Formats: sequence, C-alpha cells, structure tokens
Amino acid sequence: MVDRFIARFGLEQIAVLHSKLSVGERYDQWQRIKKNEAKIIIGARSAIFAPVSNLGVIIIDEEHDDSYKSEMTPRYQAKEIARTIAEHENIPLILGSATPDLKTFYKAQKNEIKKLTLTKRANKSHLPKVKIVDLREELAKGNKTMLSRELYENIKDNLEKKHQTILFLNRRGFSTFVMCRDCGYTLKCKNCNITLTYHLKENKLKCHYCGYEQENVTICPECNSTKIKYFGTGTQKLETQVRKIFPNATTIRMDIDTVTKKNSHEDIINRFKKENIDILIGTQMVVKGHHFPNVTLVGVIAADSSLNIEDYRANERTFQILTQVAGRAGRENLPGDVIIQTYNPDQFSIECAKKQDYNEFYNIEINLRKQLKYPPFCDIIVIGISGQDKYEVENTSQTLYTNLVSKIKQHNMNLLIYSPRPAPIDKIKNKYRFRIIIKGEFNDRVNEYIWESLKELYLIGNKERIIIDINPNSMM
Repeated sequence: MVDRFIARFGLEQIAVLHSKLSVGERYDQWQRIKKNEAKIIIGARSAIFAPVSNLGVIIIDEEHDDSYKSEMTPRYQAKEIARTIAEHENIPLILGSATPDLKTFYKAQKNEIKKLTLTKRANKSHLPKVKIVDLREELAKGNKTMLSRELYENIKDNLEKKHQTILFLNRRGFSTFVMCRDCGYTLKCKNCNITLTYHLKENKLKCHYCGYEQENVTICPECNSTKIKYFGTGTQKLETQVRKIFPNATTIRMDIDTVTKKNSHEDIINRFKKENIDILIGTQMVVKGHHFPNVTLVGVIAADSSLNIEDYRANERTFQILTQVAGRAGRENLPGDVIIQTYNPDQFSIECAKKQDYNEFYNIEINLRKQLKYPPFCDIIVIGISGQDKYEVENTSQTLYTNLVSKIKQHNMNLLIYSPRPAPIDKIKNKYRFRIIIKGEFNDRVNEYIWESLKELYLIGNKERIIIDINPNSMM
C-alpha cells in the first residue's frame, strides 16, 4: 500500500503508522503528522487516532476485515471511531471492499449510507475462472494427497509456462493435532483446553493460543504406545508435500511462523515477485490486497475450514476469504484460474464464491440472519467471565446471569438472554472461561443495567475477570 502511494504522491507527503515500527520511528511519524508535514497517513487500526489537524477524508480499505476490531483492552472498532470522527469533522468516510461486511451492505441497501459500485477490475483485467473440486470424489478414487488431480495438473501446466501459483490453506503448522492410535489420547496444551499443533521444522508441539511449546513425543504419555499419528494439515505439511511432488519448483511460505522478524512480511512478498518464485504457500496473509502480475493460478486446499466454526458469520467469512483469494489470480493481461477444493461443493457460500456474486450471497445470508435474529437485526453482547478457579467462575457467571434476568424483567427490556455456559474453548492460559450471550439492541439503557450488575458483583468481592464485548469478532 505504501509503495503504491509513494509512486503516486512521493515519499515526503506520506506518514506510516503500524505496530512493527520502533518507538523512535513511531514518534518521528507522529511528530510529522502533528506538524502537518505529512498529507497522507497510511496505517493499521490504531492509525485512526493520528493527530491530524486538518482532516479531509478517511478511507478504510478492506472494510470487512476483522482486524479493525481490537480484541484487547481498550476494545474498540476502528470503523466506529472513524464514523464518529467523520461526523464531528463533517468529512466523508469511505469504506471500500470487494466483499463488504454484511452490516455495511445492509445499511447501504437501506440508504443509510451511499453505495458506489465499481463494475470493472483494475487494468481492465477479467475475473478468473473458478472451478470447485469435490474432495469426496478424490478420496473415493484413492487420492489421499492434499492436491486434487485437477489442481496437480494445473500447477504442472503453470510451471511449464513459467507462471506463478498461490496455494491457500488457513491453518499453519504441519499437523493440527497429534493422537495415539492405541488409546486415543490427544496431546493438549497444559494451559489451555486445546490440542497442540505439530511444527515439523522445529520438531515441536505448539499452542496457538498461549504460545506454550514442548518437544515432540514419540511415546504416548498415557499408554506408552509408539503408535503416534499426526492428523490434519497445515501450511508446513502442504509445503513439504508440494516440494516432494514438484521437486524442481521453487516455493516460499507466508504465515505467522515465517513473518516474526521485522520486515519479513515485505521480504517474502518482494522475493516472490522479484525472484519469480513458482509457488507461494500461505494462510490468509496471502489474501489481503496483494498484486502479483504473474500469478495465474490460485488453489484453495480446504475451503471448509472456515465453515466448521461455532460462529454465526461462518458463511460470510467463507465467502469473503474465497472471493478475496480468488482475486489474486489473473490481475494483469494473463487469464487466471482458481480451483477450490471442498467436501461441501453445494454449500451456498462456496457456490456464490465460485460465481463471485456478492449480491446472490447477500440475499441468501441476510434472510438467514433475519430468521435467526442475528446482526444486523440485533446486537450480540457477549459477557466473558474467566478465572483460575472453575467453580468460582461458574458461580460468578450464575450470579451475574440471575441479576441481569431480574433487571430485564423489571424494566421490560426487549432482550433475549442465554444462561451461562462454558466457552467453546473453555480454558486458555490456565483460566477457565464461561460466557453469557445477550441478543437485542445495545443502547445506553442496556449499558447502564449491565454496569449496575457488574458493580453489585464487585461489591460482594468478586475477583474473576469480566469482559463485555459487543458484536465480537470471535465467538470462541
């Protein structure tokens, strides 16, 4: 993004703010903005707080992206902050996306915000051809590799033409869990109730929630069997298979494990472009707005991974991520092809992604949301209670729930409240997690009654951590 703006407007006009800057670099950029030396500020979520004195427009690119919502304290949604600033300064706010957030598009359909449609791709390039491969048929025909026969043939053809390929798999690591085939014991994190992921390069088992890691095991800790089996797939395993199948192809991988160092993200992208590396393997990092002129093939290894999550936005996220990754193919004069591998070829979000038809997806999904009373037809308030003593967490959750139910009835509020239940991942970082879910319109009155209930809890000596999240990114 910065490179594109420098090419148009020159370096001296631009300031950049993001978390990978050092404290000194961030201070220098902040001062340039404050002194009005920079006319264009480019940044991630926190850049919305930049000290701009004469603001003219706010543009939020890829506005559907989850990263605009802060999941840490202070919790905020950058789009809401931007909207407040725009109203206060009386300036335009532009939300851009090829796959808009459903709530944003709903507002546009109701004329609460103005919709502007781009009907052509940049450089007048054509949309890629998208094909769905049924993995059930691949298994029935004896193909147990991660690449369907069709994807294999397309990669082979691409290599012969000296064109580039992107393979997308939204799971990092080598195997997603490790299990004993004799007793069924699964290796889990000692701090979280979640399976450990095997990472081949370091030969270690890692937790992707708290960062705990341990040496790989060859003997079952439960029954002493040596029949340890690795299940599931990740980007490391995909890279290993691709190198085995195409030994002469050059590959590069981009996921959270390969971009830990400063500027490593940019280095990988630049190497892929400039060295014309044959195959880029990655998680959703490869999806976001990159322009690779020589990429003519995109392969989605497992389209179902985002469908099978406990979240009402599973369909939306699947459609968005498939459409976005498909958009990396055929961005210049060369035609593009996309192959989506799935066990659910008839699922509507996958079908709509194949057609790259946002309107069709929106019409189906908005009707489902209306029937089930999910956003944008209500707000979802998640109250998370966590602590080291499971029984105390459960008791606190029940006390808070009883108090809230009483207030809802007393004040005749139109809210639907669900009794406390353990979170889908009920233990993270040695803390047990319960949650209470409320459906309805969040407003100052609701906020006041929740706050009153919390104050009453703390007056009786409650020590558990309580978090209130409105329309959270993750329901986990």
